[in-house]
Amino acid sequence: MTASESDMRELDRLQHALEAVDGWQLEQRVDTIIAKLGLDPTKKMAELSGGWRRRAALGAALVQNPDLLLLDEPTNHLDIEAIEWMEKMLLDFQGGLLFISHDRSLVEHLATTILELDRGILTRFPGSYSQYLEQKQALLEEEARHQAEFDKKLAQEERWIRQGIKARRTRNEGRVRALEKMRKERSERRMRQGNAKFGMDEAQRSGKLVTELEAVSKSFKGECLIDTLTLSIQRGDRIGLIGPNGAGKSTLLKLLLGQLEPDTGTVRLGTKLEVAYFDQMRDALDPEKTIIDNVSGGRESIEINGRARHIIGYLSDFLFSPERARTPVKALSGGECNRVLLAKVFSKPANILVLDEPTNDLDIETLELLEEILLEFQGTLLIVSHDRTFLDHVVTSTLVFEGNGKVQEYVGGYQDWLRQRPVLEKSASVKADATPPVSSPSSVSSATESKSAPARTKLSYKLQRELETLPGLLENAEAELEKMRQICSAPDFYNQDRDQVASQLQMLQELEQKAEQLMERWLELEAM
Repeated sequence: MTASESDMRELDRLQHALEAVDGWQLEQRVDTIIAKLGLDPTKKMAELSGGWRRRAALGAALVQNPDLLLLDEPTNHLDIEAIEWMEKMLLDFQGGLLFISHDRSLVEHLATTILELDRGILTRFPGSYSQYLEQKQALLEEEARHQAEFDKKLAQEERWIRQGIKARRTRNEGRVRALEKMRKERSERRMRQGNAKFGMDEAQRSGKLVTELEAVSKSFKGECLIDTLTLSIQRGDRIGLIGPNGAGKSTLLKLLLGQLEPDTGTVRLGTKLEVAYFDQMRDALDPEKTIIDNVSGGRESIEINGRARHIIGYLSDFLFSPERARTPVKALSGGECNRVLLAKVFSKPANILVLDEPTNDLDIETLELLEEILLEFQGTLLIVSHDRTFLDHVVTSTLVFEGNGKVQEYVGGYQDWLRQRPVLEKSASVKADATPPVSSPSSVSSATESKSAPARTKLSYKLQRELETLPGLLENAEAELEKMRQICSAPDFYNQDRDQVASQLQMLQELEQKAEQLMERWLELEAM
């Protein structure tokens, strides 16, 4: 049977239509996007959580390759690897792109124009995000100058209208009408929404050692998440965790805090640890209770840094009005829920902050304030985040999950990791190339036996007793040291007699040395 001329025309039309939408590559495109977003192609939408449904919706939008792509917070619930892939894909996208995002790196890299909705007015700022910030700052300064001049003129006119009877007989009716217009303009002025201004309640300092892992491994369902990791975290460390979703970041946090037992290896916790935990799953919030009940347990006031604060006033720092503060958590948006969780976390004394994806759904101004608070925090920070700018601004070292249970520490934040990664990979490659030929099994075995580290010796009874008493001695020494630090930092400390000042400073130095020596002895005995 031969195809008719009309059939051939229809076939030609369909082929052109497929080519126009890149239809021949559709299946490959779908497979690529599913893999990059970490989606399970066999799962049904009804089986997915909210976060995974967002990923699936994002994948469906990317597959279509439309003329205009609309994205609402596309980086939420994506890991850094997926965000980087999506960013590259959107940079190559030939259509129009309109997106809402709190991810400052994404906005900086993708946007060529910023649309800002402020007090009901939509303003267009050409250029990148950093250029928008400069233009916006200049506009706000000009607005503040204009309002100050306006308020000064209004105050002058109000004084004029309140003058005596004689002045009112001769007053200019045009001036009166102008004053009425100014009053109306002032009453209709829409002020900028207040910014969050939260702080946090810091506990007394922890011991110098916060936590230490030695050759720790952990697996789940036969998959090795952490393989022989040795790591020491000291007081004041600010550590970010980077890795694909499901790599084991939350597992590592629980190991570090002693909430989870390792399969092999040892975990040692320091002294006087007060932990505050921000959980991205928001398990600490009861959706049926109001914001007030979640944060204060129903009490009218809470204590922040030794000072009682009314719960309504405290929540106003997190942009909750009195009416909103009485709203059940289940009625809140994602960003509001995160602000409630921050209010709850920051209301408790802590010297270790553990933040698991704290930036999700937060607006940029609140994000920047959170950064400022964390930079002022004197304790230890452990942060899991996919926000690259946030990591660059806050952390001083980064733990990266590199696959097969390997966790590598890098100095600095996200950008520092990117710069160091090629150098370390090249170094590892050079070492691999220089590796000598593999010896026979017998020679390898004998070489390993000859070079293996000596077995850990059993402590004598006396040393074992010393090791058992050291944590208590160290805790007492650090308590004395903290008390002396408070004495020496008092405002009137140097108003005392010179000899007394010198004596107390000498005592402070001796207590610092004592605590240091106890810590070194503890580490020495632990290593034996």
